[in-house]
Amino acid sequence: MADYFVHPTSVVEEGAEIGKGTKIWLFCHIMPGAKVGQDCVIGQNVFIGSLAELGNNVHVHNNVSIYDKVICEDDVFLGPSMVFTNDLIPRSAYHKQSVDEYLTTYVERGATIGANATIVCGVRIGAWAFVGAGAVVTKDVAPHSVVMGNPASHRRWICECGANLDALLEGDIEAYSCGKCRRRYKQGEWGLVGMC
Repeated sequence: MADYFVHPTSVVEEGAEIGKGTKIWLFCHIMPGAKVGQDCVIGQNVFIGSLAELGNNVHVHNNVSIYDKVICEDDVFLGPSMVFTNDLIPRSAYHKQSVDEYLTTYVERGATIGANATIVCGVRIGAWAFVGAGAVVTKDVAPHSVVMGNPASHRRWICECGANLDALLEGDIEAYSCGKCRRRYKQGEWGLVGMC
């Protein structure tokens, strides 16, 4: 007996790996080879490709297609009708000869992608980043960055808890503090990193 839930209208192909406690709702299609972690919630009308990977506690809302070579770490939130791609130059007349020709898109732990956002393939979305609704992401998003618009651009920094961060100066270090949970961050090589 499976230790996860699949709605009767959904198809989970043999060879797909589904973690304990995951719930797959109406009209979904999970391809053979797809990897879905524990305690995920897969909303209505979701497609997950054979080479896609979802970590634990990933929430995928309605009408999302997760194509081959899209990788989401733990605690990622994918909003309704957001769009992943995996081919920079799609042509009906010139089919790709191999999945190796597709680009990998990587979504790090805790990142949120808002409703109707589009993620152009080959980018990395940093941990705890936030992509606003309707944004078009064409380049990497730094950890804890909030990006919006078309093309998406950095607007501010956000805490792991979801609150906006306030800038402060500690000696020569540009730092940020969360007024809600009191976490503190400093500028790292790529985006913000937590301070001890």
